[in-house]
This record gives sequence, structure tokens and C-alpha cells, in this order.
Amino acid sequence: MGVSDAAGRAPSAPGSAVGRPPAAVLAIDAGNSKTDVVVVDAGGSVLGSARGGGFRPPRASPARTGEGPNGADEPRGPSRPAGPARLDGPAGLDGLDGLDGLDGTVHEALRSAGLTTVAHVSACLANADLPTEEAMLATAVRARGWGATSEVRNDTFAVLRAGADGSRGVAVVCGAGINCVGVAPDGRTARFPAVGRISGDRGGGAALAEEALWFAARAEDGRGEPTELARTLPAHFGLPSMYALIEALHLGHLAAGRRHELVPVLFSTAAAGDAVAGAIVDRLAEEVVLMSTVALGRLGLLEEEVPVVLGGSVLAARHPRLHGGIEASLAVRAPKAVLSVVTAPPVLGAALLGLDRLGAPAGARSRLRSRYGEQISTAGASATESGSPPRRTTEPPNH
Repeated sequence: MGVSDAAGRAPSAPGSAVGRPPAAVLAIDAGNSKTDVVVVDAGGSVLGSARGGGFRPPRASPARTGEGPNGADEPRGPSRPAGPARLDGPAGLDGLDGLDGLDGTVHEALRSAGLTTVAHVSACLANADLPTEEAMLATAVRARGWGATSEVRNDTFAVLRAGADGSRGVAVVCGAGINCVGVAPDGRTARFPAVGRISGDRGGGAALAEEALWFAARAEDGRGEPTELARTLPAHFGLPSMYALIEALHLGHLAAGRRHELVPVLFSTAAAGDAVAGAIVDRLAEEVVLMSTVALGRLGLLEEEVPVVLGGSVLAARHPRLHGGIEASLAVRAPKAVLSVVTAPPVLGAALLGLDRLGAPAGARSRLRSRYGEQISTAGASATESGSPPRRTTEPPNH
């Protein structure tokens, strides 16, 4: 479920400023677009925080190109548009360099808490998609010396922990990309590589924008069926036609990163009754339910009362057609599943995972949740559960 540098060993007490309670956890949620860091004491109080830019560990030299998270060729290096660069394998990942950008944000959070180090670092990182990547990034985090102990997980685990307080559950995250993780009471996990089209992914904001552009382009030039997307997409940028939008994107007059602005346009066009846009939204709902039920099936939880937590900007928006489609389909395929949407920042989940690691009392977790105003799903949890899933020292084979 992640890579820890000190399994079975309790973290030592951190250094702290005079008059400050000792900080227990440095929690990091590093996504593609932004990074949130909070420092939380053992009682669940937030001592300090900071926000920084996105986390994209380099995987190749600037001269190389290759498949991005949604199947498109992307240049590598500083000039690459927003989104994680990928290789077909993790061998090129340089996690230590990738953490350089986090250093300033981490130390800003520590300074705001009046601390120089903490007992435990709980880092939930985008692009830590494979266990091999988690292990490499765990080594890099440990080398930074931010805390006495540390644990690195994919950022999907933060969403699951933010939205569920039992020892089981599934989370599907749909923001720039799409990913899913499931956890069983015995600590087994169900995961997906989630590195783009090469791993069978469908969905995510970037892919939705690309699909909308594809259908709109074909509608305008006559190869595809008519759709209002051919009008609404270019109109969003003040352009008269899809040809003009294609030209602007191809020549760089519109930055590639602005494609994400088309996702709300897609949903509004679908809500207005456009059949093509609606079908794109329906396919995403199907993919979310498919990922959820596959994860539940791998863990033997399809027939049990289990939280299914939705997170990420696309799912958190609760678009009626998308959310309604997910609810209806999930009710048929996993009738006991309890669906919820996480609106709190995922760094809450990273902090809760850190408190779990320290064996913090339930009151500490409740205090931290109240700080973010987040409601939780307790489906499948017993009255005596601490909210900390059993630990495993190795990843199961069904990633």
C-alpha cells in the first residue's frame, strides 16, 4: 500500500520550537498541478502549512519525447506542457531530482510550524503509479531528512483515506488523469498502473478534452456525426471554427495546457442535450464504475458494504449526468457499495495516513477532519476499528 522506511519501528520524537507541541506528521499531497504540505501534531491540530507547484519527477532527458499520460507525444523537460512525462518503464525516473521542487514548500511549512524536522513524513505523490516508482521515491524522500521516518504512496491513497475511515474501501480519482485503488481489511490492495492509454486507461480531464476535440473536428469536416461541440469548443476561446482552434493549438497560439478549459465546456454541452457530448460523459461514468467494481472484485468485496470514494476535480464537480450515471450503474453492479464524494483537499488523507502510522487516537483524527469540514464514510467499519488498515510489507501481485 506504499513504501515505508521503518516498518514496525515507532518514529522518534521530532525537534520542536520552545512552547510548541511536538509535530507528529509532515503530510505531503503532491499532484500534477499543485502541492499541499501540512504539519500536524499528535493531537490532530494543524501547526503549519504551505502550497507549491505541481510534482512531476523527471523520467528522461529534455531531448526525448514519448507517450504522455493520455497517449499524446509530449516533449520532455522544462518546456513540456503541464502533465507527467512517462517512459514505458520506470527505469528513467529520478525521484531525487524530482523532489527538488518540493524542498522549498516543505521547509516553508516547517518554518510556519516553528519546526525543523518531524517524527514522520507521509507523502502521497502523483506519478508514483507503480510500486517500483514508489520505492524509488521513498528512497529519495528518506534522503531529504525531512523526518525520522517516512512513507510514500500514490496520491490516490490520500483520497481514499480522506473519504473513508474503515479498513476497506475503493477510491476513484479523476482529475487530469484517472486512477483507482482498493484496500481490503487484511491490507491487500487492488491497483492499476494508470500511466495512460498503454495501460488501458480511459478518462481523465486531459483525455476528455482530446476526445471532445476529436469528435468536434470530425463533425466540422464531415467525417463524423454533427455535434454542438464543433461550435462550443472554439467559441470558448473566441474562435469562429474548429479549423481555427486546431490551427491555434497546433501552432502554439493557444498553450496546450489550456485544453483543460474544454472539460467544463464538454459537460455544459452534454447538459444542453448534445448526443455526442453526452455519450462521452456516459463513457466516463462507465469507466469509473468499471474500475470500482474490478477493484472490489479482486478484493472479494463486491457483495459487501464498502465505501466507494470519488475524488479529483472532474468527479468532485458532481456533474449531474456523470454522477447520476455512476450512481445508477454502481447500484446494479455493487448494490451494497456506499458512494461518496471527497471535497476536502487530499492532503487531509495524507495527514490521516501519517496519524494512523503513529497510532494516534481517534480524537486526533476527528479533530483533523473537523479542521477541513470533511464528512466520512464509515461503511464496513466496526465500532472498534481505529481507521488504520492493517499494514503489509509487500505489494500483492494484482496491481
